[in-house]
Amino acid sequence: MDRDSLYYIFLEILKLHHCRTHVLLDEIGIYPGQPPLLFILNKENGQSQKDLADKLKIAPATITVMVKRMEKANLVERKQDAKDQRISRVYLTDKGKEICKRSMKAMEHIEEECFGNFTVEEKVILRRLLMQMLDNLMRANSKQLM
Repeated sequence: MDRDSLYYIFLEILKLHHCRTHVLLDEIGIYPGQPPLLFILNKENGQSQKDLADKLKIAPATITVMVKRMEKANLVERKQDAKDQRISRVYLTDKGKEICKRSMKAMEHIEEECFGNFTVEEKVILRRLLMQMLDNLMRANSKQLM
């Protein structure tokens, strides 16, 4: 693969971003998959595991494993729904709220590292190009599902 190709550069950016995210989140004591769950619960606490799986676009079994791991770390707690005992709701603990704040700061830090020397105009153009790329990939995936 040509090192000057857009695709090669994009893959290098993904790798570096992944590594940087791991380093910053490791300092906080969480895994890279956990901040999105923390952020969703921070916005609306007490969601069902099914709702969380849907919002995160992951399998229900995966959310179960994630929630169990986060429970052991005292980031979240599960409680039975008062109206429907079949439903388990997930809530942030005080520690989870603190880790959520720290995770948000870490994401802001990474964003600043990525885009800090971009002008407003460059950010607008890049956003438009990335949205176009996202649309292209979503269209390709939907064709594959047909």
